[in-house]
Amino acid sequence: MSGRLKKRSYNFNITILDRYIIRKFMGTYFFAILIIIGIVIIFDISEKIDDFVDKEAPLRAIVVDYYMNFIPYFMNMFSPLFVFISVIFFTSKLAGHSEIIAMLSGGISFNRIMYPYILSALFIALLSLALNWFVIPPANRKRLAFEEQYLKTRTEYNRNIHYQVEPDTYVYMESYNAWNSTAIRFTLESFKGNQLASKLSAETARWDSITGKWRLNEYNLRRFSDTTNTVTWGKQLDTLIDITGADLVRRKESVEQFNLRQLNRFIETLRLRGDTNIKFALIQKNSRLAIPFSSFILTIMGVSLSSRKRRGGIGLNIGIGIALSFSYILFLRFSEMFVHADVLPPAIALWLPNVLYALIAFVLYRLAPK
Repeated sequence: MSGRLKKRSYNFNITILDRYIIRKFMGTYFFAILIIIGIVIIFDISEKIDDFVDKEAPLRAIVVDYYMNFIPYFMNMFSPLFVFISVIFFTSKLAGHSEIIAMLSGGISFNRIMYPYILSALFIALLSLALNWFVIPPANRKRLAFEEQYLKTRTEYNRNIHYQVEPDTYVYMESYNAWNSTAIRFTLESFKGNQLASKLSAETARWDSITGKWRLNEYNLRRFSDTTNTVTWGKQLDTLIDITGADLVRRKESVEQFNLRQLNRFIETLRLRGDTNIKFALIQKNSRLAIPFSSFILTIMGVSLSSRKRRGGIGLNIGIGIALSFSYILFLRFSEMFVHADVLPPAIALWLPNVLYALIAFVLYRLAPK
């Protein structure tokens, strides 16, 4: 008899109990999403209603272009919270009715009880990855375009611009104004090894989006060699460099519009230019991978934490679950600050919350009733 029970406890075929747990887990997860998103949208409308009215935003644009594209973005951003609360809520009800104890007493191991939870977490993780790479980028494109037109002041000015446009070529601008596409005190320097080969300077430079060139006004070109230095002056000069006016005023949120291939290409471009905005791109890339993986960690934590029947009941478990899930999201935001402060590289900083909470999950798992 004991042999049959042990064999049954490690049978990983989908059973009626598995389907029941998966159905309850996923049902609670999506129900929590609907409730929270509904509340968030109501508060968001109350906060932005004046902007909608002042900018005369069409109702269709508000609903279709903004909120329909806001939902997958918000859903994915707070997916760890929804996962943890769903697991805590459902499992606490099972434990409160002594169903977890009955399963363990019936010969089902705790590892086997975890099986349908892990399958559900796998589905949520794959869903999150699909949203991150295929659904959210085009949705963000429409959402950010709506925000740019109706909610936010257009980014129009940038100062102290430094870019590496080629391996040995650098461009500097004191400022750039997007309204008239004009840069002030433009300088383009080219090097040969460690030696300055040429320096092209202009009082102003205007980006021409039709020709794809920069038109320099009141320019001078200095060429340097071992024996002679030459200087050329002129009124106007058209020059072609690998940088556009849009690049100079690109919002950091723009990286949210890229799929994986576009994001990798954008990161390489920023790395070549020496652009400090590369941090935002690297944060975006690593967070798109780290957040889906958290579904497994928070699921194990939730089941381990709520599988024991407590005197405080389901309310205590939910309170602990909300505190832990919010602390995870908060830690994730702090990890981004570590990147901006150059304390940690993005690949380490963005995965640090997962590593820490994986250790917490391991401890809770060891303490769970077996």
